[in-house]
Amino acid sequence: IANAHTVDFYTRDVWRTSIAVNPEEVLSAVNSTCDHTVEVEGNENITFGFCNVTKKLVDIAALLRAAKAHSLAGLGVCVQRTAMMESLRVMSEDCPDGISDGRLVPEEFMNSKKAHEVPAMSEVVASLARCCGVKQVIDVGSGKGYLCSFLSMQYGLQVFGIDCSSTNTHGAKERNRKLKRFSKAYRKHDRVRRNQKVLPKDSSSRQTEKEEEKEKRTNECHTPDQKEGDAESSQAEENVDEWKVGTNLFTISGQSRIVEVQSSVSPELARDHSAVLNRLGEWASDASENPFIGALAPDIVEHTSPRVPPSQLSPEERERRKRENLERKAQDGRHNSDNGNLFSPLTSYVTAQTDLGTLISELEEAVMVGLHTCGDLASSSLRMFGAKQELRAVCSVGCCYHLLSEQFDPDGQECEVDVCGFPMSQYLREQACFCGRNARMSACLALERVAAGGGLPMESLFYRAVLHVILQDHYDAHKSGKRVGNVYSKASSFVDYVRRALRKLELDASKLSDGVIQGYHDLYHPRLNEMVAFNMLKVTLAPCIEGLILLDRLCYMKEQVTKSSCPHD
Repeated sequence: IANAHTVDFYTRDVWRTSIAVNPEEVLSAVNSTCDHTVEVEGNENITFGFCNVTKKLVDIAALLRAAKAHSLAGLGVCVQRTAMMESLRVMSEDCPDGISDGRLVPEEFMNSKKAHEVPAMSEVVASLARCCGVKQVIDVGSGKGYLCSFLSMQYGLQVFGIDCSSTNTHGAKERNRKLKRFSKAYRKHDRVRRNQKVLPKDSSSRQTEKEEEKEKRTNECHTPDQKEGDAESSQAEENVDEWKVGTNLFTISGQSRIVEVQSSVSPELARDHSAVLNRLGEWASDASENPFIGALAPDIVEHTSPRVPPSQLSPEERERRKRENLERKAQDGRHNSDNGNLFSPLTSYVTAQTDLGTLISELEEAVMVGLHTCGDLASSSLRMFGAKQELRAVCSVGCCYHLLSEQFDPDGQECEVDVCGFPMSQYLREQACFCGRNARMSACLALERVAAGGGLPMESLFYRAVLHVILQDHYDAHKSGKRVGNVYSKASSFVDYVRRALRKLELDASKLSDGVIQGYHDLYHPRLNEMVAFNMLKVTLAPCIEGLILLDRLCYMKEQVTKSSCPHD
C-alpha cells in the first residue's frame, strides 16, 4: 500500500489488487472514533489485517491497530518536549540562561508556521548549548536563516548557517542585517518602559521650570522686533530638534516625545521641508495605532524631555553632554563588535566528510542543528556529529524523506554505505532493509493535518491517474520520463487539464476529441472513492514509515556510542 503510486492507481487496478473490502468500510473505520486498540480474537491466516494467502487487506481494524502500535508514540520511545526541557534545565541549573534583554515577537517577521517551530526549536538548542557550556551553533541547511537569526538575537549565540545555495545565503545575510536593526528596538523596549516607571514624580515640575528658564533667557536675549520675527522659527524648533537628511534620521519632538524614523528620502522631498514634516508628524501621531510602527519598531516612540539647543547650555552642561555622547558612541561600538556578527551565513555543500575547520576559522566546541534538513543532509549531519569531537550535541529535524538515497534500492544505483541516507544503522543494513521512494513520500504526510481537515488534493490526483489511462490507451508515452508538472492549477476542467498536459508532453492533442476525453472522466469518477480510501490508508501508515526512518537514525547513534565505549583491537 505504501509503495503504490497514485499515478498507476487505475492502470494497475491497485484497489482490487490490494484491498478485499469496499471503500466505504475503509473510510468508516478510518474516520471512526472507536478504540481500535482493543485486540479481538486473531486469525492465524491474517497478519496485520492482511490475508497470508491472497496478500490482500481483509481486516481494516487490525491494520489500524498495528499502525498505531508501530508508530513512535505507540512504541513508547518518545518523551514530551516539556519533560526534555525540564531535564535540560536541571542539568544546566548552574549556567546562565544567556537570553537577551527583551523577547522577540517572531510573528512580526515570519509566517505562522515558522513562528511556531523556530522559537520552540531555539529554546531546545539554547538549552543544549547551555547544558554543554558552548556558545557556538552550526546550522546545516540554514536556508533563509530564520533559526539562525532567532538564536543569535534572542539567545546571544554565535551561529554559523551553512547552506548549499548562494541565493539562500545572500538572502539570509541581507535579511539578518535588517532584522538586527529591529532586534535593537525589541531589546530596548522593556528598558524604555522600565525607565518610564521609575521616573521621579517631580520630573514634570522640573521640566516646567526648565521651560520657564528657557523662555526667560530668550526674552532677555531678543529685542521685541526679534521676538516677533523669531516666532515662526521658535515654533519650528519646538517641533523639530534635529534634521539629518544625510543619514535619513529624522527626530521630531512634539507632545514630549521623540519619533525616530529610518527611511529613504529623496533630495526633492528633503528640500520640501513642510511636506516631510507633515508626513512624519502623521507617523508620530499614529505611532500607537500603526501596526507596522507599533509592532516592528517599539523603540521609535520614546517619551523624553525636549532637547535644549547647545547655544542655551552653560559651558559645564555642554562639556557634560559632549562627554555623554562620546561614552554612548563607545558603548555602541562595543555592542556592534560583540553582537554585530553573531550570525554568519556560509555557502557550502555539506557531507559527512566536510571539514568544518576549513569553513569556520574560529570554530570552537559547538552544537549542530538542522531544521527541515532535506534528504541525505540529515543523515550526513548525524555522521558528522559522530566524527567531529568539537560537536558536543546535535538537534536535527529531518524532512523530504522521499529525497533520501537508499543502499538497497532494487530500481536504482546502490549508494556507498557511508553516504546513503537509509539505512544508517548496522542493524538494518544486515537485513538489507529497503523502504522505497513512494513509501518514503508517504512518510511526509501528516496524519494530524488530514484529521484536522487539511486533506489531500484528491481531484488533482484523480485527474493525473485518469490521464495516465489515456496515455496508456492512445499514446506510447505513459512510461515517458517527461513530467506533467503543475498543470492542474491552471486548468478550468478535466478536458482542459488533459489538453494542457498533452501539450506539455509534446503529444498530439488533436488526436482526441473533447467527448472522448470527458468519457474517461465519467467512466472513472464513480471509482473516485477508491482513491480517497486508499490514500487515507497511506496517511494512516505514514507515522510507521517515518518511525522506521527515525528509529534507524537513533539506532545508528546508539551504535556509535557502543563503538566508542569498546576498547580498540
